[in-house]
Amino acid sequence: MAYRVLGRAGPPQPRRARRLLFAFTLSLSCTYLCYSLLCCCDDLGQSRLLGAPRCLRGPGAGGQKLLQKSRPCDPPGPTPSEPSAASAPAAAAPASRLSGVNHSGSPKLGTKRLPQALIVGVKKGGTRAVLEFIRVHPDVRALGTEPHFFDRNYGRGLDWYRSLMPRTLESQITLEKTPSYFVTQEAPRRIFNMSRDTKLIVVVRNPVTRAISDYTQTLSKKPDIPTFEGLSFRNRTLGLVDASWNAIRIGMYALHLESWLRYFPLAQIHFVSGERLITDPAGEMGRVQDFLGIKRLITDKHFYFNKTKGFPCLKKTQSSLLPRCLGKSKGRTHVQIDPEVIDQLREFYRPYNIKFYETVGQDFRWE
Repeated sequence: MAYRVLGRAGPPQPRRARRLLFAFTLSLSCTYLCYSLLCCCDDLGQSRLLGAPRCLRGPGAGGQKLLQKSRPCDPPGPTPSEPSAASAPAAAAPASRLSGVNHSGSPKLGTKRLPQALIVGVKKGGTRAVLEFIRVHPDVRALGTEPHFFDRNYGRGLDWYRSLMPRTLESQITLEKTPSYFVTQEAPRRIFNMSRDTKLIVVVRNPVTRAISDYTQTLSKKPDIPTFEGLSFRNRTLGLVDASWNAIRIGMYALHLESWLRYFPLAQIHFVSGERLITDPAGEMGRVQDFLGIKRLITDKHFYFNKTKGFPCLKKTQSSLLPRCLGKSKGRTHVQIDPEVIDQLREFYRPYNIKFYETVGQDFRWE
């Protein structure tokens, strides 16, 4: 009797065994899946038990409904078009904090400031050369174009003017160049109202040579203008110079300087010799650096003389593989002028030059 009972409780039939094995396997799979969803994350994250949020790799992980309740996983690393964490530490900041971030995602360095120094003149005196030379200095950031704020665009306001400036660090000087400021009556007062501490740089040149250079430039744009002699004189026979012609009037430096000295002390204005800028660029730029209060880093080693153009150029630097010379509009061959016309203009400018020398305490030897 006992044997029969044991026989009935013996090994299960094959069909029942398969059912039990299937149920056990299904239970184990569900347990593993639940554990994976609750406790695990991708290779970039940590376990949920360590506090990291859950994430799913794609539609194959747990079904579409579960994906709708879970955040997508972050990519394994930055793509070539995305900044790395090292180059964009502010990438996770709110939008309101990203105003100082450029298009590459890295923070913009420095602040846009109103200029502390201005190259205010004079046209065809060598202002572009001074600007390009001083921009080599690491403590100077300069606007490349002429904004003409204090003569043509003053109505746009200082905020507009500031927006044009390059970003600078606290240790750097912001500089801009507009040569027409020197002959603009309102410019000294307007610059003074912006900042009475503004440092002013004026590049001057023999006024006769400057006038011829000015005319040569205009002639290249307007070939049908009258001759230089015809524009320079009201009466050539009597030697009456037409001082209303802008090319002549700009060279009357002493006259224009009076307006500036009403607002700025002479110590705040530095005069660069356009002639010495050609023969001794390092010396002239050394004095400019002294005036700006920066270390003399621009020296002879930065220059070489370009015989074709007839003036010095910058040698190649760490940031430029090629030497830098001024553009095609610089170094033009001047038109030929009657020597008698030149002599008459020298006589016209002589009293203005002498007064200018006396005022600035420097003899430029233009006679």
